[in-house]
Amino acid sequence: MINNIKIEICLGNIKDVEVLNDYPIDRIELNSALELGGLTPSINTLIKAKKISNKKIVCMCRNRGGDFNYSEEEYEVMFSDAKLMLEHGADGIVFGFLNPDNSINIEKTRQMVELIHSYHQEAIFHKAFDETGDLSKAASLLSGLGIKRILTAGGKNLDIVAGARIINELKEEFAGLEFLPGGGVRVDNIKEVATISRTLQIHMTAKKLDAGGYLRLDINQLKEMLDKLKELSLLGV
Repeated sequence: MINNIKIEICLGNIKDVEVLNDYPIDRIELNSALELGGLTPSINTLIKAKKISNKKIVCMCRNRGGDFNYSEEEYEVMFSDAKLMLEHGADGIVFGFLNPDNSINIEKTRQMVELIHSYHQEAIFHKAFDETGDLSKAASLLSGLGIKRILTAGGKNLDIVAGARIINELKEEFAGLEFLPGGGVRVDNIKEVATISRTLQIHMTAKKLDAGGYLRLDINQLKEMLDKLKELSLLGV
């Protein structure tokens, strides 16, 4: 945490997990395949991460790239994955279920929230939220279903700085629901996003394309982003 701002970072590589122990990161969103926007990590990756990390770890539950309208077979797999991750120490599950028209799939979302809460962990809805169009309506539904936090850029195809204004409006409208700004947060805009959204939390990746062709943590970029947050005076925001 820096200046009262909780910091979540998205990782898709076990090598990067332990590195973060020496940095003021509050939470890791553990994924695989960041190149596809983040998919479900393996159970062994989670087990190893829990052993080597001193951070809270929430896990992505998304078994393929593309849209967020899944078949029954895909739902079956994701529910089984979520259960296994919760049994092996996940501090929360990050997911997003939509209908073909991009509205919230209420029944599947309710079932997933019930599963997560049965393990006394956090239910987090990811950026599928931005696909819904009517963010206020979607937030109201998710709040009623027991979602704790929503990862959002403030809307589909919206620059995160412009989206931060919408996120601030949602935060004011739904006092009991956490909104986590994320998607396009960079060194050059992190201060603006934090200041405008006023959510006192932020999601980042600080990623680079490795020589092997996959995305991993860029520690220099991370340090720059943390330094930017240190420049803020957001106490009491």
